[in-house]
Formats: sequence, structure tokens, C-alpha cells
Amino acid sequence: MAQNKCKKTRSNIFVKQPLVDRHRVGWQKNLIFKNSQYSWSGYPVDPLLNYERYNIMKFLLVIFLFLATTCFGQPWEVEIAGGISGYKGDLIKRNFTFQSVEPAIGVNLKYNLDNMFLLRAGISLLKVKGYDKNNTQVDIKARNLSFQSNILEFNVGVEYNLLEPEIFHSYPYIFAGIGVYHFNPFTYDDSNVKTYLRPLSTEGQGLSEYPERKPYAQTQLCVPFGGGWKWNLSPRYQVLYEIGYRALFTDYLDDVSKTYVDPQVLLAAKGPKAVELAYRAQHSTGSYPFPEGPGDQRGNPKAKDWYFFNGVKFLVRLGKIY
Repeated sequence: MAQNKCKKTRSNIFVKQPLVDRHRVGWQKNLIFKNSQYSWSGYPVDPLLNYERYNIMKFLLVIFLFLATTCFGQPWEVEIAGGISGYKGDLIKRNFTFQSVEPAIGVNLKYNLDNMFLLRAGISLLKVKGYDKNNTQVDIKARNLSFQSNILEFNVGVEYNLLEPEIFHSYPYIFAGIGVYHFNPFTYDDSNVKTYLRPLSTEGQGLSEYPERKPYAQTQLCVPFGGGWKWNLSPRYQVLYEIGYRALFTDYLDDVSKTYVDPQVLLAAKGPKAVELAYRAQHSTGSYPFPEGPGDQRGNPKAKDWYFFNGVKFLVRLGKIY
């Protein structure tokens, strides 16, 4: 009897063993998916898009929760923001067009100095884009250039309430500061292939034939400024509407600034893709001829590029409310 019981026990163990093996196999399969370019559901995903959208959103949420726990009991305020972003430059002449807006998110930390003045710091993720085809000016529309760029920005500044918050339920405010942002313009070629523009030197940046044209930095300073309106929902919670502009020190946010270069020089240095994306006017022949000659105006270097944020914020006051 003892032997039979022992065999039964061994038999049970033997039967259960494949379950352990299936878990091991599943674990290994998950590792394969995790290290590949496929989602857990098995569908292909864009790793760059995952990083810039999904992971950064999680990062902003972690910052929000961290600040909410570590700053409790101090005159601190935390806000999350959501809205739209856009740009003004060589591809868009108007201040605002619905064809150029994209979603934007951000999180800010504020320190209330005396109810009127606040110090603020924030991080934002947004996108800008522009298309010549949306212009009304004939020569610009015929040029047929386009660009897009994701932007990651960190900024610090001062905020000023224009009315006394302890008297008014809602009131306007203004702000200004300094920021650092990273951008990387890209476009889609005739085959709909995503192509980053900076390595192509579309205006001769970094080529020996154009020594005065240096490659532009992708991480630069900006000057955030703007204003908005605040509504108190309760002593702890607040809703804000904000319009914020970023003055830039570059004209290459859209990869367009100066004049056309010699297409033969560009072809020899960077290849046919650079020539194709430097001037994209289409004719009945399907070719992409350059303007009459090198030196013709491609952009306006006297006018720097801009981008903006326009959206709603939800604010939480931390610590005790008196």
C-alpha cells in the first residue's frame, strides 16, 4: 500500500510537471516579444512611437505621483496639462491653422511665493508640423516642402496672478521663463518612407562648399511666455486655460531657412534623396527641377521659427489648506 501511495504521488507530480514547463515556455515567449518590435498582442509596433508617446506619458505620471508625495505639507502646486501644439515658420505664415495642430501633454510643479507670484517648472511632450500645400502663396505652395517633429521640452519660469486670488474666484495670469527643448525634423518621401532631414544637409549645412553653414543643434534654448485664466473649483483644486508661445533662436525647426544650394554638390555629398527633399515641386514630367540656380531663396533667415501650446490644465494644491 505504501508503494502504491508513493507511485500515486509520483504520478501526480509527473502529471503536473508539464504545467510548469508551459509556464516556462510562456515566460520565454514573453521575453522574445519583449525584446522584439512586437506588442504583447503580437501586432507590430513602432519602437520610436512607443518611446515618445507611451513611455514618456508614464514618465510624466511617475513625476506627478512622486511630487505629490514628497512635497506634501509645503506651499507647492502640481498640475497636468493637455491640449494642442503648433508652429509658425517658413512653411506656415499664419499664426494658427487647424491643419498644423497636434496633441500635447505636460506636467508642471509650482511654488507659491505670496499668492501673486509663483515659481514654476515643467516638462512637456508635443509635436509640430507644416506643409507648403496648405499655403495660399503660389510660389510657396509649388515648393511642396513638408516637415514634422516631436519636441521634448523642460522649462522654468515665473507666474504672476493679475488679480488677488483670495478675493476673486477666477482671474487672469501671465508667465515667462527659459526652457530647453529637443527636436528632430523629418518628412515622408515619395515612397512614403519616413526620412530625417538634418543628416541630408538640404541647405548645404556641414558641406565644405558652404563653410559658413554649420549643422544646426537639435537641443537648444527657448523663451516660453504667455498667459491664461484660472478657475477655483475648491480650495484645493483649480482648472486653468493657458496659451503659451516659445520664441526660438533657430530658423531650422522646419529644416528651411536660407537659400538653395547647387544640386550637383548636394548629390555628390549626400545622394539623390537629399536633392529630392530639398526642392519638391512637381511638374507634368514628374521630375523635381531646382529653381533657376543656386542661391535662390528657400526660406527667410531673418524670421526665426516659433511653436506654441494651447490647452487646459488641472491643478492640485498640496499640503494643508487654511
